[in-house]
Amino acid sequence: MMPFRLYILIVVAAAILAVAYFLLRRKPKTADDLERERREWLDRVGRITDGTVIDVQEMPGSRNQPSTFLIYQYDVAGVSYEASQDVTYLRQLINLQSCRLGLPTSVRFDPHNPGNSIVLSERWMGLRQ
Repeated sequence: MMPFRLYILIVVAAAILAVAYFLLRRKPKTADDLERERREWLDRVGRITDGTVIDVQEMPGSRNQPSTFLIYQYDVAGVSYEASQDVTYLRQLINLQSCRLGLPTSVRFDPHNPGNSIVLSERWMGLRQ
């Protein structure tokens, strides 16, 4: 009789642990969350350099709405970088019609990885309008 109770106790404990794991585990982050965290991190630790807006393009998005990309170039330590930033969720902060070819801008970049950069975040804007 004793081993039967022990098996029941082990099964109940395993079920409780499984339920606790599924309730308390971290949910995977979405791509939008990862991008927002990247912008916040660059906003805190990024260095600023001068850059130039090359183009603004709208491309088909994943959720039946177009994605807006701001394409820009900048130089760091003699190396020229060309990058783009998805500004779809930050459109309310800027006037995209005034972003024309050759518009001077400030670029925040990661000092350890200069290819990682932004022109616009929730708290900072490098566009000079």
